[in-house]
Amino acid sequence: MNPKSNTDLFIDRHLGLNDNDEKKMLQKLGFNNIDEFIHQVIPEDIQLKEKCSDVLPKGCSEIEALNELEEISNKNHKFRSLIGLGYYGTHTPKVIQRHVLENPRWYTAYTPYQAEIAQGRLEALFNFQTLICELTGFSIANASLLDEGTAASEAMTMSFSSRKNKSSNTFLVDENVFDHTFNVLLTRAKPLGIKLKRFNQKYFNNHDDVFGLLIQLPGKNGDLFDPTFLISQAHKAEIVVTSIIDPLAQVLIKPIAQFGVDIAVGSLQRFGVPMGFGGPHAAFFACTEKYKRLIPGRIVGQTLSKNGEQSLRLALQTREQHIRREKATSNICTAQSLLAIISSFYATYHGSLGLTKMAKRLVVLRRYLESLLSELGLKIPLGSRFDSFDIYCEESEKIHKEALKNGFNFRILPLGSSIEESKGFGISLDELTDKNEIHKIVNCVANGLGRKEDLTHITLNNCFQFEGIPLRNKEWMQQNVFENYQSETDLMRYIFKLAEKDFSLVDGMIPLGSCTMKLNSAAELSPISWANLSSIHPFAPANQTNGYSKIISDLEKWISDLIGLNSVSFQPNAGSQGEFAGLLAINSYFSSKGDLLRKKCLIPQSAHGTNPASAVMAGFDVVTIKCDSEGNISYEDLLNKVQEFDNTIGALMLTYPSTHGVFELKIREICDLIHSVGAFVYLDGANLNAQVGLCRPGDYGVDVCHLNLHKTFCIPHGGGGPGVGPVATSETLSPFLPSHSLKDNTFSQFGYSVSSSQHGSASILPISWMYIKMAGQRGLRKASSHAILSANYIANTLKNKFKILYKGQNNCVAHECILDFRELKSKTGLSVNDIAKRLIDYSFHAPTISWPVPETIMIEPTESESLTELNRFCEAMILISEEIEEIENNINLRNNNLISNAPHTINELIADNWNYPYSKEKAAYPYKGKFEHKFWSSVSRIDNAYGDRNLICSCNVNDKDFLDDKKCA
Repeated sequence: MNPKSNTDLFIDRHLGLNDNDEKKMLQKLGFNNIDEFIHQVIPEDIQLKEKCSDVLPKGCSEIEALNELEEISNKNHKFRSLIGLGYYGTHTPKVIQRHVLENPRWYTAYTPYQAEIAQGRLEALFNFQTLICELTGFSIANASLLDEGTAASEAMTMSFSSRKNKSSNTFLVDENVFDHTFNVLLTRAKPLGIKLKRFNQKYFNNHDDVFGLLIQLPGKNGDLFDPTFLISQAHKAEIVVTSIIDPLAQVLIKPIAQFGVDIAVGSLQRFGVPMGFGGPHAAFFACTEKYKRLIPGRIVGQTLSKNGEQSLRLALQTREQHIRREKATSNICTAQSLLAIISSFYATYHGSLGLTKMAKRLVVLRRYLESLLSELGLKIPLGSRFDSFDIYCEESEKIHKEALKNGFNFRILPLGSSIEESKGFGISLDELTDKNEIHKIVNCVANGLGRKEDLTHITLNNCFQFEGIPLRNKEWMQQNVFENYQSETDLMRYIFKLAEKDFSLVDGMIPLGSCTMKLNSAAELSPISWANLSSIHPFAPANQTNGYSKIISDLEKWISDLIGLNSVSFQPNAGSQGEFAGLLAINSYFSSKGDLLRKKCLIPQSAHGTNPASAVMAGFDVVTIKCDSEGNISYEDLLNKVQEFDNTIGALMLTYPSTHGVFELKIREICDLIHSVGAFVYLDGANLNAQVGLCRPGDYGVDVCHLNLHKTFCIPHGGGGPGVGPVATSETLSPFLPSHSLKDNTFSQFGYSVSSSQHGSASILPISWMYIKMAGQRGLRKASSHAILSANYIANTLKNKFKILYKGQNNCVAHECILDFRELKSKTGLSVNDIAKRLIDYSFHAPTISWPVPETIMIEPTESESLTELNRFCEAMILISEEIEEIENNINLRNNNLISNAPHTINELIADNWNYPYSKEKAAYPYKGKFEHKFWSSVSRIDNAYGDRNLICSCNVNDKDFLDDKKCA
């Protein structure tokens, strides 16, 4: 090893505090060193003594880690995969790759709950919704879901919850729907008592107990059909009809809503997002107006600001899990925002003409390939198709081997079989296919058949023909956003124009409690663009994906060691899905033992709202546990509930450190109490950023835990997604982790899938691999220590101005602290939301507001912020406290003050009229010292209620009342 290789350790770049900063902060808190401090914060009986791990890396520079990861990625073999099945080759335009995917203004931003400082992201997502509405013909679409399989499942459960006949419990699934989608549906259906039945659309027979029906266009064999008659028959029986639709096929086909479908779902992967071994990819969900109050996920809607500016915000049921808890219609609280944004820019870049040309070209090439294969004597199936076909023949094994020899992966038929078992092959063409590739494919097939015929006499007919299904007959995507940015110059300027409206980590600290907005280093993110990682099909042969296998194996070993559990599944592609999978593992275990009474799930009232929603989805009944005055789980109430429900308890779900930001002292006793009745302890891993390297959940009694890799392990939030929520279990529960199959319902009795691909959003796992590899065991421990130190420093600095709501032992908090503003309204008329908006004037993103306690703010500084930035935040809060005192002491300021009028925009400052009883300087430049950097909110305070009363979630070219000259907001 180069003797200088370890002189520039990554961890020294990741941590915001240097040794002198650490010493100053510890002295202020009254401690001599970091170990003494941590010893006082974390309960002694769970503290992990620092020792050298045989499993974890030692830490290194980014150069070393990148070189090693490159060697690992080269173990993947980049074949041309024409497997299809929901995953296709595509080209990410470099202008989008460089300026969006690889731009920290886009990938480090948080979910746009603070709409005033998220107008750029919201516009890009609004464009995504507009695109989906233009594609499908519906007027309502959400801002993306996790993947196609889970989107179909959300459609099923929404149909189930909206059914008129509450006794109907059967959901029909067309036999041509992808089998891996069917398996995800099966997972979601079983705990809810929904029966799934396959059907053939040609022989549809209604049943009295059917509430919903799912079709797919094109189907798994490439077939298309006109579903009009089938849908009309279903509607006569009051059956809700959902269609999975390929968006590139939908470019040509009449909008699916016009066939009478109620709900349309699918994946926008082939709109510029690489396959990446399965994800992340933005799924879409569109429906009729009838279901707008039930649609899962996030919806971006138009509204007005205080000053009348056309604005955007998250609308309707945003974060409904926190309000409705176990009565929520879905546990989905995240999306695939960054991928949806990439897809929306892709559509913007190509426009309707470009997308139509691309889709027609695929049909032409598919017909050309079929004609050549027909000349070779293969029997081409009858019917209408878009880009795919299946062919069964005796020589399929030889054809597959010849394809592999020439760098191609074909679809092996029947699905899920090996090459040696194959009876045929399937091919799906894509955006990357050209005439030369068609000839290579034909040569592979001809060699497999043992034929050497000259087919040069068959020429490519560029005439577009597409029979058997109605096509679009009207212009679409005419909004200016899809017509004005098709040169690289224009698109680049539009991308940066939107980015400048958004607050991201580029602009300053995002001190959100529970969400851990830490540094996402460039070194961690750069490998996701490598072709050997981004171009791999999730269903490629195992011997082509050894690089990914190594990355996943390393992460499983490292994470297992860090949290003290046995096994890890990376299939869940969000924290909510990790919760669901962990609870299903517990449920499956008890079912395997024939213990069918274990249906009670104990959940503290402080828990994240997805916890009770996930428990209900997994088939549990929620029992709420009270919290005491210090924010801890009430051990007395827990003991009473355990005694009351005894052997009907399946699990306790808890968050540690608690949602209130403290390390509860009785955590071992709590786990022991649950184990005493034979139940399991589930840990919501949202707060692992305070534990890694300091204590291990498996050691103090946790049996199953999901982790948010987009929090603790550096995958960026991307404006609200992507995320990865792997689930880890003890040895007892390891056999019940998620499975995956390309065959229809081939699991064991207790197997299940929670995502469309085996390893979920695999292409972003290298980010966490890089973080752990570079940080190493000591770096990870130091990161957790600094996260806790920074939170306590802020709490200590602000304690004389604000009440710190909860503290643990020795007057310490964990990695986040809660400030109490519950008396603010009675004293000043202000709300905690006003404080959040005023922080924008100080160039800060607001902390988490009104959760987990109403009228509070929860602050989490993370380990990657500098002491300078921590002090700037504390100064802002202290100055705001002085502004609050001024309002409290002057009743004339109650309705017209610095805080209630915030944020102040540059347009207000340059206007001739200034009708506020304070200066412009105090409004916009409130710091007493030099203000070097100023972030401006692009709009004034947004009217939330207006947006919900007047929901507009896509840009209608005919909407002249709200929009000017067809421009999106």
